[in-house]
Amino acid sequence: MKRLILIAAFVLSAGTLAAQNYIIVNSEKVFKSIDAYNTALSTLDKLAEQYQDMVDAKFAEVETLYNNYMNQKASLTAATRQARENDILAKEKAAQEYQETLFGNDGTLMKKRVEMIEPIQKQVFSAIEAYAKQVGADVVLDSANNPTLLYSNPSVDRTQQVIDVLKK
Repeated sequence: MKRLILIAAFVLSAGTLAAQNYIIVNSEKVFKSIDAYNTALSTLDKLAEQYQDMVDAKFAEVETLYNNYMNQKASLTAATRQARENDILAKEKAAQEYQETLFGNDGTLMKKRVEMIEPIQKQVFSAIEAYAKQVGADVVLDSANNPTLLYSNPSVDRTQQVIDVLKK
């Protein structure tokens, strides 16, 4: 009797799993089809270059101080050497902190990225959700840069349909 109940439960659950409707979407392709996203990425790249130039200038200043110190080290008194070393270390720490304020997780660039990209992400994800509901999909898989997706049948890839929904 128990065996019969287990077999029945297995058959019912297998039928339920087979009946699930799923679609595959390549979110990277969807994002790249949106002009606002490409513009935002370009703007962020330019901003990152500007920030990197500013950080490089701070570290170049530290390197210049260090090179001058090394050239003059032999002729300096112990107290002067210590003062210069402390000054170099302080400037290096300040440069690192500055770099962190620009490029860190809570840095200016990350905040700008969230400000520019998040609305586009919300738009794309809501379009994916709307499309999934429209076609009755239970699951949406993202095939963009996903190392666990080993194979997908092109007939379940709905990337172009999601792009079409976004363009309406």
